[in-house]
Amino acid sequence: MKIGIIGAGRMAQAVGLLAVKAGHQIMLSNSRGPETIRHIGQQIGCEVGTVDDVAAFGEMVVAAIHLQMSAAIPAAPLNGKVVLNPQNYFPYFGPVAELDSGELTTAEVLARLLPGSRVVKVLNSILVEDVVPDARPSGAKDRRALPIAGDDAGAKATAATFLDQIGYDSVDAGALADGWRFERRRAVYCVPLDKAMLEGRLAATSRDSFVPDGNWRFDRGIRT
Repeated sequence: MKIGIIGAGRMAQAVGLLAVKAGHQIMLSNSRGPETIRHIGQQIGCEVGTVDDVAAFGEMVVAAIHLQMSAAIPAAPLNGKVVLNPQNYFPYFGPVAELDSGELTTAEVLARLLPGSRVVKVLNSILVEDVVPDARPSGAKDRRALPIAGDDAGAKATAATFLDQIGYDSVDAGALADGWRFERRRAVYCVPLDKAMLEGRLAATSRDSFVPDGNWRFDRGIRT
C-alpha cells in the first residue's frame, strides 16, 4: 500500500520505518519542504515530498503533526481516504476550547477539518521511543495491543490490519467520540498492555476516571 505521512518527526519516522519493513511504499513530508528531509528518507528507505504530494500519494495517510497544526492538512485530496490520527492534545502548543471542555475528542477535531476523510484514532497511546522496539511478530506472547477508534468500520479494519503488519495487536474502543478512553491521563495511555489487559482497562475507564500525567512511568503493564 502507498502510505503518506504528513510530518517527519520522531513518530513519523518510527511508523515509516516499520511500514517500510512491512513492505509498504512510504512518503514523508514536512512544512519546510522535501529538501530538508531527504536524509531522513534515505535512512528509512522511503520517498519524501511536500504535504500536497503526500496527500495525493497516499492510499492511506498518517497525520503525524501537532494537533494544533492540523488546519494545514489539505482536505480535498484526502476525501474518501483513511487518515490515521496519532495526535494528542498538549495545551502548551495552543488551547483548543472543545478539548478543554470535553466536548470533542482529539480525533473528532481532526475529523471536522477533514469531513470527507475516514479518520481513525490510533498510535497515540504509545510513547514514540517504544514504537520500534515494542513491535513483535503476530502471535508473539509479549505482543503489545493498541486501541483504535473510528466511525467507519472499514477504515478501522484497515487500521487494524496495518497495526498487525507493523507489529501490534489492536482493540476496537468504539467510535471517534469514544476516543477519550485512551487519550492523555487515562489508565491505558502509553502503558504496554496485551490485548486482554487493554480490553479490560478500556471497559473499566469512565468519563471521570483519570490517572496522574506520566502514569506510564510507574505502570509497566506486560513488562512487570
